[in-house]
Amino acid sequence: MNTSVTTVKQSVSFRWNSDLVKSLKEMAKRQNRSFSNFTETILQRALDSSNKVYDVLNAQTKAAIEYARSGKELETLDLDHFDEYVKNL
Repeated sequence: MNTSVTTVKQSVSFRWNSDLVKSLKEMAKRQNRSFSNFTETILQRALDSSNKVYDVLNAQTKAAIEYARSGKELETLDLDHFDEYVKNL
């Protein structure tokens, strides 16, 4: 009985800083992994971590975050009087 899960892979292309790529390739080599596998794993862990942080927030905090992201009731900053605004902070 074959219980393996087939994952659909998609080819992507990024333009990254060459020093970053070099460092990532060195880290992947130290772990005896391909560059692709290593970077995919790092990105997946970052996503998982980000989702976990959001999931531990209570309902009231989640609602406040969503409200802030909606842009409702944003103040308009009068740049002609910006210096006065900063002094009053």
